[in-house]
Order: sequence, then structure tokens, then C-alpha cells
Amino acid sequence: MTAEHSESSPLVRIRSLLPGLARAEQRVAKVVLDSPSTVARRSITEVAEAAGTSETTVTRFCKAIGVGGYPELRIALAADTARTEARADRDLGGEIAPEDDLKTVVGKVTFADARAVEETAEQLDIEVLAKVVDAVATAGRVDVYGVGASAFVAADLQQKLHRIGRVSFAWNDTHIMLTSAAVLGPGDVAVAISHTGATVDTVEALRTAREHGATTVALTNYPTSPIAEVADLVLTTAARETTFRSGATASRIAQLTVVDCLFIGVAQQHLDQSIKALDSTRDAVGTHRLETRHDGRRKPRENGK
Repeated sequence: MTAEHSESSPLVRIRSLLPGLARAEQRVAKVVLDSPSTVARRSITEVAEAAGTSETTVTRFCKAIGVGGYPELRIALAADTARTEARADRDLGGEIAPEDDLKTVVGKVTFADARAVEETAEQLDIEVLAKVVDAVATAGRVDVYGVGASAFVAADLQQKLHRIGRVSFAWNDTHIMLTSAAVLGPGDVAVAISHTGATVDTVEALRTAREHGATTVALTNYPTSPIAEVADLVLTTAARETTFRSGATASRIAQLTVVDCLFIGVAQQHLDQSIKALDSTRDAVGTHRLETRHDGRRKPRENGK
């Protein structure tokens, strides 16, 4: 396995690359994802038969996911199985069944969210993140694009950057994204957020920004998706959406985790300015907060205030 993914779960890598694999390789991936502990004990011939394909395809699959060969895949799966068993007492699974009571739902949702954060951190390429931090920290302007649930994440990044004095805009309307991207240029940065990496509006906006000379950044769960083709730098999340994928639950948490890391990195590069800006913005909204006591009751206002 390559150095940048040596410490992350091979299953995370497989899920992220799944859409870009050939059909026969996807069948191998399904066999591995369905029962990684079993595959760790099987021969390459047995896995090929289970996937209805050849040993050559299994080997090709291993190379496609960044593993040198089938023996290395078995070792990686065995190690991942050991880690999974170590936390088995809290592994509630991802699928929410119709008969699950609310307590079980809470357990499954929080487990999925926690794993999304952990697995995103494990596979996040720090070198790429550092390049994105440098680009954003020195940018004349930062555009952030996202639609649907990703629009909320885009707005969060824009608000964070704006609070430390970085010129930033978040757009979720296709026409506005495109017109804004068209006036970017060298020295500017465009960040596009899309879980699938296949949202046409977001991909088009990032492509336009790139054509006009801006540095382009993609934040996606799938590094081989269309959005990666128009991005100079790609940051990836590792979220597994299951029963309620349309709710974009774990994927949003994973995206916000990367956004927080990016924001802190940028703030560190302008530490004094960032602290001053955060203090100023906090003071600006301070008068719009009700003062409360530790018991939750409101404090009486002083005369004249």
C-alpha cells in the first residue's frame, strides 16, 4: 500500500475508488467489502471465484486501490479486522432498520458520524492539505461552491474565512457560481465541495475557475470522480452513507472536519491578524447575546444598559 494510505483502512480506500473501477473489479470490491475478514483468509483463487472473475482481475483490483498485490491486501485486511474487533463493543453498524427504536437510532447515527470523522482523519493527505492551506492563506479571493447539503458546508468555510479577514464568497446558485468563477484569476482560489464529486453545477463552476487561472480545490469522498479532473488539489473525506443517504448525514460531518482543519491551518499562518479579527467579530455580536447566570437564569441588566 502506498505511504499516504498505509495507516488508513483499506476498506475506506476501496469505497472511495469504487465508482471508478471496472465492472469486474467492482465485483471483487463487493466481495471484499461484504466480508473483509473472510477475504483475509482466502486464497486469490477463492476470491476470484466468489467474484465471478479471474485471478488477473483480482491482482489488477489490488493495484487499482494502491496495494502491491493480493498478499499485501490480505495483510491489510487482517490488520483492519483486528482494529475493528477491538472496537466491536461499540460497532453498531450503519443500516437503520424500520423496527429500530429511537435509542438505537441515536447509537447508529452517532457511531456513523464518529467513524466518518476518524476515517477521514486517517486517510487525509496532509501534504495536499498543506498546499491548500498555503493557497488559501495567500489568495486574493476565495470562492467556495456547493449545492444541496454541500452548500451548508461551503457557507461554513466562507464564514470562517471571513471572520479572520480573508476575502471569501460562498455560492450555491449555478448562474452565480459560473459568473463568479469567470472573474477569478491567478492568485485566487476556488474550492468546490461535493460528496459524490459528480454534481454538474459544482464541477462546471470549478472548471470555469480553472480556465481563468485560479487555483482549484475539490473536497469529495471519491478521488477519481469528475470533480477531481478539474481540481489542482483534491482533499478527500471517508463517509459511509447508508439508509438515509439523501439526508447527507455522515458526509456532512466529514466535510466539516476537513473544513475545520483547513480553517485552523490558514488562521495559523496569519495568527496575530486572525486573533485580532476573531476578537473584533466576537465583540461586534456580543451585544446581541443575553447574559445568563450559571443556573440558566438571565442576569439583571445594569442601569442604563
